[in-house]
Amino acid sequence: QPPSHRRSRTTMDAFNAADAQRHLQDVSETISSLATGLDTFFLLFAGACVFLMQAGFAMLCAGSVRQKNVKNIMLKNLLDACGGAVGFWSVGYAFAYGGDGPFIGNSNFFIMNDTEGYAYITFFFQWAFAATAATIVAGTVAERCKMSAYLCYSLALTGFVYPVVVRSIWSSAGFLTAFTDNPFRGIGMIDFAGSGVVHMTGGATALIAAKILGARRGRFEDADGNPLPEPATFPAHSVALQVLGTFILWFGWYGFNPGSALYISSSGYADIAGLCAVTTTMAAAAGAITAMFTDTLLGQIKTGEAEYDLTYAMNGCLSGLVGVTAGTSVVTPYGALFIGIVAGWVYCGFSALLLKLKIDDAVDAIPVHFANGMWGCIAVGLFAEPTRTAIAYGTDLHVGWFYSWGRGSGDANLLLVEFVGVLWIIAWVSATMIPFFLVLNFLGWFRVDALEEEVGLDISHHKGAAYDLAGPSKEDVEELVARRSTAHGKVEAPAANEEA
Repeated sequence: QPPSHRRSRTTMDAFNAADAQRHLQDVSETISSLATGLDTFFLLFAGACVFLMQAGFAMLCAGSVRQKNVKNIMLKNLLDACGGAVGFWSVGYAFAYGGDGPFIGNSNFFIMNDTEGYAYITFFFQWAFAATAATIVAGTVAERCKMSAYLCYSLALTGFVYPVVVRSIWSSAGFLTAFTDNPFRGIGMIDFAGSGVVHMTGGATALIAAKILGARRGRFEDADGNPLPEPATFPAHSVALQVLGTFILWFGWYGFNPGSALYISSSGYADIAGLCAVTTTMAAAAGAITAMFTDTLLGQIKTGEAEYDLTYAMNGCLSGLVGVTAGTSVVTPYGALFIGIVAGWVYCGFSALLLKLKIDDAVDAIPVHFANGMWGCIAVGLFAEPTRTAIAYGTDLHVGWFYSWGRGSGDANLLLVEFVGVLWIIAWVSATMIPFFLVLNFLGWFRVDALEEEVGLDISHHKGAAYDLAGPSKEDVEELVARRSTAHGKVEAPAANEEA
């Protein structure tokens, strides 16, 4: 071929190679964009499920309290989401994830550094978790807590207390995090979806608040202040709302646990999310059955009668969900079943302990969230399975103690880290919230007036009762009965002189 033809072919080959390179780059960018979009939608769906849990908490709390306090508890649940949004958006998210300080973040206040969709949806997902931590306290202090105190603590919890716990365990800069090249004790704390971070934090706050606030009037003492032989029971005003709330919460947990994978497009993340859905289901089922039948058995031993308490079934279910949340991505399905069984027993025992200590928890949120939050973290140190731990956290160097014994090592590093994490959360929440609630109590901002409590917070604080229970007038009913007793329309009552 002439030299000019060879040069032309060489030029064409170079052009084709450059075109192919551009095409491959376009395909790569398209795939990356699709993956980001898929991950964003995954977190949008999961975050919406977690936010739906606010409705579950609202229904559960509304059903658990007496009729005279329904408006009050519903408003508090609504304001949790609102106050939590403001507090977490302004400073909480920055304290949790901004900057590189090991204790507290120092950048991205008002999420001003975020400009992309996935960054925004990450904030949304994390806010839904923060609101969950805050709303745990609502049920515990129901029927006697002032609205001003509730707003103050909700902002404090979502804006400062909870973000510091998040920072220490979930941020790559935290001192207990597993998401760093040099984690504490070679593994860091495994709390995949927040048995400790979310539920223990909210539950510990609820315990402190209940102790300082005191019990509802008539719960442990009579009108003269004399101790009652047995704690008084305040029946729930709507079992239907309680059950509805429990099912909504269970549904929401499928965003809470599988959604904590944070991604779905990359290799391995679908495996994590799928496992989380199964372990969540097994623990919930086991907790409900165990708690209910344990109470039935103890009642039969005591009274000779077998009774099945719906409250124990519902709270046992929630206890199993809380218990498996920390290890949902690293335990086997049968491990989750055992965690749920123990969670049911933990709930029964801690609920009885609160009564012995005369701590009044209107919805038993402390046994469900605080006690089983602790159990969930400890369970990770026992049941974290090597293969699943490697998939979720990239290493199986330190795993659950039971599996370590199977390896012949008895390595308890992970169990030790989980204990340290539990103690850290208790210490931090106590150090911040005990003074906070004591100050509120000293200022008279914490508890409502005795008469207002007796009348009910709906009437004393919210312009009237939640339900209009006024029926038709007696005269109208009698007139209707009289009409239907004859085919001639309205029947006039005879005058007194006609009767004479």
